[in-house]
Amino acid sequence: MEELLDKIAHCVEVGKINLKTPFPPAMKGQPGAEELTLQALKEGIAPAEILTQGLIKGMEKIGVKFKNNQVFVPQVLMSAKAMGTAIKHLKPYFSDGSVAMKGQFIIGTVEGDLHDIGKNLVAMMVEGNGYEVIDLGVDVNTEKFLEAIKQHPDAYVGMSALLTTTMTNMEQINSAIKAAYPGVVTFIGGAPVTAEFAQKIGADYYTDGPQELVEILNRISA
Repeated sequence: MEELLDKIAHCVEVGKINLKTPFPPAMKGQPGAEELTLQALKEGIAPAEILTQGLIKGMEKIGVKFKNNQVFVPQVLMSAKAMGTAIKHLKPYFSDGSVAMKGQFIIGTVEGDLHDIGKNLVAMMVEGNGYEVIDLGVDVNTEKFLEAIKQHPDAYVGMSALLTTTMTNMEQINSAIKAAYPGVVTFIGGAPVTAEFAQKIGADYYTDGPQELVEILNRISA
């Protein structure tokens, strides 16, 4: 059992999606995260174990490598795709309670900003570490964030911006969230954003990368 879970984790770490995909070249023609996840289910391994000891473990490893500049965005995207393809086979078990998610995370690029690469990377890493992600997309105004929180009152909230002209909208959105839902924990990030700016606008956390955000989430949700 442990060996199979380690293989799943390795496939996620290196971005081996399934048998058909030629990446990485060293694993061409070998089964990937998808086939191994199906095999694990067939062998009676608990879905929760497949998620935590296989898929999430693989994403944690690639997240640490990314944080240390040992790999770059394309590799992380391949890992996230391997994770996403495999996790589809576990989703039926989420609803019946046999797999418990760590929490919910609402994310969106703030109003006026159409950039989504950073947001998508964060969303993938957060989902890959066992959270349900509610992705609001780009150009998200205050009302959309508030409506999402109304529907998911226990969720954490992440706001992204890539432009100095749009990061100022974070202040208005964060203020509205804190006024309506004082207990909601907010995160901000993006190229022009700083820890000082987060403190100024009253956001709870600033992170400069997806792995750091995941580590904070794991700490505060434990």
